[in-house]
Amino acid sequence: MPASPSVFQTHDHKAPKAEKRPLKTEQLGRVRVDDYAWMKDENWQDVMHNPALLDEDIRRHLEAENAYTKAVLSPLDTLKDTLFEEMKARLEPEAASTPLPDGDWAYFHHYRKGDQHGEYARVKRDPSGKAVRLSPEVLAQSETVLDAEVLSKAFSAYFDLGSVSHSPDQNWVAYGVDGKGSENYVVTLRDLSNGRTIETGIERCAGALVWALDSRTLFWVERDENQRPHAVMRKDIFDTEAHPVCVYKETDPGFFVSVGTSDDMKYIEISAHNHTTSEIWRIPAETPTEEAICFAKRVPGLEYSLQGQGGRTYILTNAQGAVDFQIMVADGPSEAAEWTPYIPHRPGTLVIGVESFSHFLVRLERQDALPRLVIRDMRDETEHVIEMAEAAYSLGLVSGYEYDTSQLYFSYASPTTPSQVYAYDMDKRERVLVKEQTVPSGHINTDYTAERLSITARDGESVPVTLLRKSDTPKDGTAPILLYGYGSYGITIPAAFRTNILSLIDRGFIFAVAHIRGGMAKGYQWYLDGKLEKKPNTFNDFVDVGRGLCEAGYSREGHLVCHGGSAGGLLVGAAINQAPALFAGAIAAVPFVDVLNTMSDTSLPLTPPEWPEWGNPLEDETAYDLIEGYSPYDQVKPQAYPAALITAGLTDPRVTYWEPAKWAAKLRDHQQAEAPILLKTNMEAGHQGESGRYDSLKETALEYAFALAVVGLTE
Repeated sequence: MPASPSVFQTHDHKAPKAEKRPLKTEQLGRVRVDDYAWMKDENWQDVMHNPALLDEDIRRHLEAENAYTKAVLSPLDTLKDTLFEEMKARLEPEAASTPLPDGDWAYFHHYRKGDQHGEYARVKRDPSGKAVRLSPEVLAQSETVLDAEVLSKAFSAYFDLGSVSHSPDQNWVAYGVDGKGSENYVVTLRDLSNGRTIETGIERCAGALVWALDSRTLFWVERDENQRPHAVMRKDIFDTEAHPVCVYKETDPGFFVSVGTSDDMKYIEISAHNHTTSEIWRIPAETPTEEAICFAKRVPGLEYSLQGQGGRTYILTNAQGAVDFQIMVADGPSEAAEWTPYIPHRPGTLVIGVESFSHFLVRLERQDALPRLVIRDMRDETEHVIEMAEAAYSLGLVSGYEYDTSQLYFSYASPTTPSQVYAYDMDKRERVLVKEQTVPSGHINTDYTAERLSITARDGESVPVTLLRKSDTPKDGTAPILLYGYGSYGITIPAAFRTNILSLIDRGFIFAVAHIRGGMAKGYQWYLDGKLEKKPNTFNDFVDVGRGLCEAGYSREGHLVCHGGSAGGLLVGAAINQAPALFAGAIAAVPFVDVLNTMSDTSLPLTPPEWPEWGNPLEDETAYDLIEGYSPYDQVKPQAYPAALITAGLTDPRVTYWEPAKWAAKLRDHQQAEAPILLKTNMEAGHQGESGRYDSLKETALEYAFALAVVGLTE
């Protein structure tokens, strides 16, 4: 690894040295010692709701880390500000979402100039039925549904607006606000006729707000004392004497709970699921006080979701060995053995999602690592594919409110092409562009080159990689690379358009996304080959992609910066343990790095639900040994680590703040190079970092300034 750039060599700031308070743990006949376990506040649940309750020793340490990071990075302040202004200039100051029709109205969200949070609004629908395209004239005719910008003024430190859901009669909107970053939303109603608000008494909502068809019964998911979404509640919100009614409570801490509606709006759907098993309960939306009925009882390893169409239920499922999922059909609640194949399993073609309409069934598939949309006319069973032109692109369904329509909305983008939203007439097979992202500071597609490569991993597998660079960036090994990855939970990073990354690319960086195992870029098997006992494939793929790009002449060893967040931070941690000399720097945002301790702590929100992904080290010796063998925190050893920028959120319920804090302390204690280990904890936010479209850019600007510094491109 090359010597640290001068911006880090010249400082004389003393790094915090965390006190060691060894905690010995005996588990399954194995012993581990954690020097920094004290950084976990014993009352962490209370801290989530009130950060002022944080233990003073922990607070002093985190604040010392923040002061050190600020001091070391202070020479980058001007660069950071420049990057921020560049990124801000690429954002449309009055950006808006696509107006989606519902009855007489079309609903959308938009930013006014200078807005951080924007406004939810609606406009009268075009009587002709044509898709609404926003214009200054249309905006002038719109009316406010909810002004998030005004709401945010009541919160000095943090503001996040959760679900914003209008009632079926379109007279009310229910919305949730989180003022601490803990993802506990307080729910309020707003009367759309006069703007008055009503407090609901709902304070621990986990997210979605779902109305029954009577426009007075509201469903939501409530969190338990350990921050898990565990129960679906119901309340007549206009009955002042009514109390919340629990309509479903999950007794297995390994299952998440969510609530939504079916596409045809006939059912309130309750989903209980972990990463490999699902179970759906339904309540008639017209009679919301009825008991929930289970469609198919959970069976370990069986996943399914439901779509109603033509009086029958279509089921997207992996039943009967359909690794890449198939669509089956049933007439009502039944066991999987009774379902009939409708669109059979095709190995290598992953069915990502399905949406239903009165006459159509639409599926989003991924084939050869690229998505496609397939429209099936249920009246005559014919199918057609919406064709796309570029070699690498992202594609998504834009879910609307209407079922009895022939109009489908979908989004399209590529690494060089800004996002576009189309309204597609499924009968006429015609598309109309209704929204196109613009870059106010200017963007010329041909100035950039996107490539799709395959890198051979150490076990012979071919790993897809998406590259973006300036067209004149030389391929001679001199360019630095920002290597990004995730590789868990089946999440696939799309080949999308990202305005922020252009600030690095314009300065000579190549941006590489490694579509490693653990995601689903090459189908569901690609995910299975990167979880549980095969989890090391994820980390090996990432390192091998980095080395392969160097061998192909795109860069050279010690000139890469690895970047990932959350489980992608685990990827970064494992990569710099395995191949520290490959990287000039590492950026780990809210990183999940203390895997063994976290997967052994059943009080944490995500631990039992995560066992199907990582294994259960409390009961399984093989899982214990495997996790210990790759957990970044456990595998830190004396070696020359690259410079690292690590971020955390004090009220983060997903990756608790002490994971990155402990890891930073241990990395620094074992560091045998001059490169700094930097920890920045947001003391007033959670997993998502800063709220607001502009404030969040400041965090990205800091990360990118760091990336430029570690490869010596600060001039």
